[in-house]
Amino acid sequence: MSASSARRERQRAERHQLIIDTARELAEADGWDAVTTRRLAERIEYSQPVLYSHFAGKDAIVGAVALEGCTEFARLVRERAAAAPDGRSALSAVAGAYLDFAADRPALYEAMFHLATDYPFADPASPPPLHEAFASLRDPLEAATGPDDLGLRTELFWSALHGVVTLTRSGRLPPEAQGERLRLLVSHFATH
Repeated sequence: MSASSARRERQRAERHQLIIDTARELAEADGWDAVTTRRLAERIEYSQPVLYSHFAGKDAIVGAVALEGCTEFARLVRERAAAAPDGRSALSAVAGAYLDFAADRPALYEAMFHLATDYPFADPASPPPLHEAFASLRDPLEAATGPDDLGLRTELFWSALHGVVTLTRSGRLPPEAQGERLRLLVSHFATH
């Protein structure tokens, strides 16, 4: 590869990342409805055709943001679980990390778990960040509960956490009971 080809490829990758970063910033500041290709083009000072040369549309941009979110999520969950002294404590740390991630990065969480993307979950063809995010929940759950029906139990644990996030965010669950909710959830799953 020539130096000019390498430079063009590096610039394209930088533009690609700039689009993703700008979409995240806009979404965190104003919500995903504010993220339009026109507004992104204005913000990054490139034309809309340049955006479309990187992404097919808004869903593809949301998908790229979601993949980054899965990577960040998995890193946070694994760090918290690794710092715990035992399986039950690790599962509790995972639950807390999940809720913290959703509270600290609401637009990113929405991209990962609410908005349309081209990335299917629970599919062998899913991109690695999705598998890694799932594994970050599954592995501590296995340590706290054993291997039986692990995939399904992970889905249920994840679903319960997602439900707590969604219902708390919408004001249907009082936030002051969050610690007790997590304690009950972990005690329901943890057997070791």
